[in-house]
Amino acid sequence: MVGLSEGDRSVRAPARTRVGRPLMSLALASMMDEVHAHSGAVYLLSSGEPVLEMAVMAGLPRAFAAPWERVGLSAPVPVADAVRQRRLVWVGGEEDMARRYPRIAVVLPYPFTLAALPVATDTTVYGAVFVTWPGSHPPDLSDRERDHLTAACGRLAVRLERVAEESRPLFPEPDLLAGTTVSDRAAALGTVEAARMVGRLPYGLCSLDLHGRIVFANAAAAELVGVPASSLLGTQLWAAVPWLNDPVYEDRYRAALISQHTTSFVALRPPADWLSFRLYPNTTGLSVRISRARAVSEMSRPASAPGRLVTISQVLSLAGALTEAASVDDVVQLVADEIVPAVGGQAVVLLASRAGRLHVLGHRGYVDARVVERFDGLPLAQSTPGTHALSTGVPAFFDSRQQLEHLYPARNATPDGFAAWAYLPLIASGRPVGTCVLAYAEPHVFPADERAVLTSLGGLVAQALERAMLYDAKHRLAHGLQAALLPHSLSPLPGLEAAARYLPATQGMDIGGDFYDLVPSNGVAAAVIGDVQGHNVTAAGLMGQIRTAVRAYTTVGQEPQDVMRSTNRLLIDLGSDLFASCLYLRLDPARGRAVMARAGHPPPLLRRPDGNVRVLDLAGGPLLGIDGSATYPTTEVELAPGSVLALYTDGLIESPGVDIEDALAELGRRFAAAGDLPLEELADRLVDHGAGTGSGERLDDVALLLIRARPER
Repeated sequence: MVGLSEGDRSVRAPARTRVGRPLMSLALASMMDEVHAHSGAVYLLSSGEPVLEMAVMAGLPRAFAAPWERVGLSAPVPVADAVRQRRLVWVGGEEDMARRYPRIAVVLPYPFTLAALPVATDTTVYGAVFVTWPGSHPPDLSDRERDHLTAACGRLAVRLERVAEESRPLFPEPDLLAGTTVSDRAAALGTVEAARMVGRLPYGLCSLDLHGRIVFANAAAAELVGVPASSLLGTQLWAAVPWLNDPVYEDRYRAALISQHTTSFVALRPPADWLSFRLYPNTTGLSVRISRARAVSEMSRPASAPGRLVTISQVLSLAGALTEAASVDDVVQLVADEIVPAVGGQAVVLLASRAGRLHVLGHRGYVDARVVERFDGLPLAQSTPGTHALSTGVPAFFDSRQQLEHLYPARNATPDGFAAWAYLPLIASGRPVGTCVLAYAEPHVFPADERAVLTSLGGLVAQALERAMLYDAKHRLAHGLQAALLPHSLSPLPGLEAAARYLPATQGMDIGGDFYDLVPSNGVAAAVIGDVQGHNVTAAGLMGQIRTAVRAYTTVGQEPQDVMRSTNRLLIDLGSDLFASCLYLRLDPARGRAVMARAGHPPPLLRRPDGNVRVLDLAGGPLLGIDGSATYPTTEVELAPGSVLALYTDGLIESPGVDIEDALAELGRRFAAAGDLPLEELADRLVDHGAGTGSGERLDDVALLLIRARPER
């Protein structure tokens, strides 16, 4: 299971035929009642998959949770986090949700709080529960609520364990949590006398159940919306009234139910009548007051974009996820983690065309990778479902293997061991990008609305894939450029040993302007290290120009201060907006001396043969590229045999929240302790403990150049 290692307590997916839904419904109702929660749901682990499936829901229409009916254990949602981390997850409001779970906040941007807990015994995890409260709930969960929820989930886990052991049959789910009960509707209607009194009110009044269905409407409401009361009853308001069929108005209904706050909107009844709708929610439904509004300008009219809740929320949630994908592999992983579980699939393949053939970009969910490899290299002219979807742009859905083989012979269908498939063409900017193949372990019927959703998701995947393929191409180009500009090896120099390391930043293009070089010159040697600001191809290109200039000025015999001054002048003449720091050394191991010039670069470290390390306090000038008249004074340093110089860029010692002096002192301690190691091993030791490497994230490039004066023999 994702996120749970072999050593963790076991995770069991109860077979559906052995889990009593009445038990879960009653447990959930009791849990919500104890803590005065507004809504909630119970999830169970799916058999044979790292997926949580919603078993029962209470307090809100189940359609509100459509994007999370099936949740992968690795998905960034509270119930999955609760299972992976085996703890209660608390979301304290709208801002907290937007910060920690932005994909949920995009679909449900309303004020509410949420708690998610694992349903588990000491040895086994069965699933998870979430409950929500309106936005009026305090931002913190009380100890009483925490204790009640934890105890209730523990009791539910024990009951599920007993049900599983006893192999009880599945009972039909009662009307308790199916939405509005018979008693709810009776309460909404009230007594006959109350209904007569409401009918005489001068403004419109109607009552909606939790699913938005109209259970009562007075005569004034029917007259105002222009639809007979008999046609309103039993229908959703936005379905019965065509000019209210707009997701913006439906959003107000959702906002009222989830936040339990009064909401309102103004809508235009064609041709020119503006009506005001005010929604008063409670836990059984909503009361809607309808009245005439004063004239409203056309600019306030919401854009018409009819659509159903499931489609809107599904697309919004997954669109938010796909915007996070940078590389092609990221897209494949997100489709596998987010889309495949949501639509009930078990595997996915992403295909693209290149040079007239089909190529596999990535896949997940296949036990035997050789099955997928049969797709790779297929000519586009060959008749297969994948090539047909790619070449025609028309999706194909196959409910069963028989249906697939009826249209495509077995040799062309490349059977993969699954029983149903959706072949979605990926069209971006009007051209085919590839094909997404969703595979299902069991025969699967694709109704019209599901086909529409899958086709829409294919468009989102196509856009993400197009961006990712462009990113990967730029990434390869950038790294190729940087590899060409940095030295492939360091020139051997008499009396000296050298080792170097370069680590790119882990954000952006993973390319930057850090550079280093070692140059032999007339019996002595020159070393240089520098850092051009920025992490892009421009910085890398300028870095290459500076490195080449330093080599040229060194070769013609310029002194260190002149090399720096000439390079500074060149950088200004190039007209670049970028600056660079630089440290240049003229090394003379025969005399045991080094002459150094510095341009705004971090000072080097010198480890003496006795193991003592000191920071070299060098004279210097400003960054290169700022002042054309700048001078760069030099400092001469003793370089005794056995001494080691460490030249580095600021990425090795700078990280957020860490004082640079403390980081430099720590680098010095490690240098002193490990300085007798072979240089290659010492270089690895120092960069492995540099800034940001412990977390796996580097905000800046890291370059390190070590130079050791060989001990006298």
